[in-house]
Amino acid sequence: MRQKLKIAGWVAIGALTGALTTVSLQTAARANMAPLPLEELQQLAAVFSMVKSDYVEPVDEKKLISDAITGMVASLDPHSQYYDKKSFKEFREGTTGRFVGVGIEITQEEGLIKIVSPIEGSPAFRGGIKSGDLITKIDDTAVKGLSLNDAVKRMRGEPGTKVLLTIYRKDENRTFPVNIVREEIKTQSVKGKVMESGLGWIRLSQFQDRSVDDFTKKLEEIYKQEPKLKGLVLDLRNDPGGLLDAAVAVSAVFLPENIAVVSTNGQLAESKFVYKASPEFYRRNGSNDPVARLHQNTKGIYRTVPLVVLVNEGSASASEIVAGALQDHKRATIMGSQTFGKGSVQTVRQLGPDTALKITTARYYTPSGRSIQAKGIVPDVLLDDTAEGSPFAILRMREADLDKHLESGQGKDAKDAAKEKEKEKAREEAMKRLEEESKKPNSERRSPEFGSDKDFQLEQALKRLKGQPVLASKTQSERPAAEKKDK
Repeated sequence: MRQKLKIAGWVAIGALTGALTTVSLQTAARANMAPLPLEELQQLAAVFSMVKSDYVEPVDEKKLISDAITGMVASLDPHSQYYDKKSFKEFREGTTGRFVGVGIEITQEEGLIKIVSPIEGSPAFRGGIKSGDLITKIDDTAVKGLSLNDAVKRMRGEPGTKVLLTIYRKDENRTFPVNIVREEIKTQSVKGKVMESGLGWIRLSQFQDRSVDDFTKKLEEIYKQEPKLKGLVLDLRNDPGGLLDAAVAVSAVFLPENIAVVSTNGQLAESKFVYKASPEFYRRNGSNDPVARLHQNTKGIYRTVPLVVLVNEGSASASEIVAGALQDHKRATIMGSQTFGKGSVQTVRQLGPDTALKITTARYYTPSGRSIQAKGIVPDVLLDDTAEGSPFAILRMREADLDKHLESGQGKDAKDAAKEKEKEKAREEAMKRLEEESKKPNSERRSPEFGSDKDFQLEQALKRLKGQPVLASKTQSERPAAEKKDK
C-alpha cells in the first residue's frame, strides 16, 4: 500500500487552473511502449531544421522545442499541460495557497481568459472583478492567441508592482480597465459559524495544503459553541478542487473509517486505485491526524450529525469527489446545481529539475462506480440561485462544454439528444433575459454573499435539516454530457 502511494505521489490542483492533479516526482519508463513512428519523427526533425534555417528571422532552438511540446500536449485535452521552469514553480506555489499575483481562478474561452472566480479578499476581488468576466488585454498585450500559461505568467510578478487588466463584461456589454497591484495571495479556504440554534455552516472554497487542519479546527469551534449540534451544512459551491488527500480527509470526517471514497482507473497499473477514509490515505509522512483529533475532541459527532452538502456548477474535482462519496454512501443530502464534471486525473512527471509534464492518466469514479468526468454530481435536490429562479444556469460553462474534453467513458444517456435540443432553446431564452438584466443597476444584480442571511440556497439547506418544506428548483434539470467538439 505505502509503495503504491509512493509511486502515485501527491495529488493537487493548481489554484489558477482548477485541474485535479496527481504529481509524480519520478519519470516512469514504459517497457511496453509501442515502436516510435519514425517517418513522422523524421518530418518533425525536418520542420525544425527548416524553421531554424529558412525562417525570416533567427529563432531560439530551445523555444522552438518548448513550443512544439506545448502544442503536442495541448492537443490532448483541456487539462494536460507542459510546464516550463517558471510555470512549474507557479504550479507548485498554487497548491500551497500562497503566490504573488492578482488573485483569480481562470480558464480559457474562445481564445480569451475567463474568470472562474476571484479569490475572496484578493486584489482582483477588491477591484470588482466578477465570475464570468473576460480578460481581453494584460497591460498592452492582447490576450487573444496567448496560451493560458502565458497569460498567467504576465499576471504574476513581484509584490507591489502594477498590472492593467482590460475586462469585457458580457452581461453589461462593456469593456473597462482595472488597475491591480500584485500582492502575495494568502487564500483562506475555510469559513464557518453557527447559523442558529443547533445548526452549523462550514464553507470550503479550495482544497489546499492547510485546508484539512483549518477545516477540522473550525468544526471544533462550531462544536464548542454548539455541543448539541443537530445539523450541518457543508458548502462546496464554487470550490474548484484541490489536493486529493485533502478531499479524502474531508470525506473521512463524515464517513465510517476504511470505507471507499473514490477510485481511479487508467492505462497505468498505479492508476487503478481505491482511496478509503483511513489515515494511511491522507496523512503525509508521519504528520498528525487532524481527523482523529477532531473525532476525539467532538465525541465523533460529525460521523452522525445530519448533513447537507451545497454544490453548484463551480464545484469541481476534489469537491465533486467529496459530494459523490457522501451521496453514494447516503451520508448527506446533496443540494444545489449539477457540478462542473472535472473527473480526470492529471499526473505531473518531472522532466528535469525545473520542468514537468502534466498529462491526463485516469478518470475518477464515485464509490458506486459512477464516472464524474463530463457528467458531474447531480444533486438529490436541485435548487435555484434565488427564490425567483435560476434563469442563467444554462449559460454557465461546465467540463462537458470545453473543447477536446475527455468523455465519461460510460457512454451517453439515450435521452441526451433530446435534452441537447432543449438546452439550446433554453440558452437562447437565457441570453434574451440576460440582455434585459444588463440594463439594471449593479446593486440590483449583485449576488448575495455565501453564508449571509440573504443566501437563498443556504436557507433551503437549513430548512431541509429542520424538516421544513424546501423550495426546489423551478428552472433546472440534469444537463446531459455535450457532444465532444474537437477543434
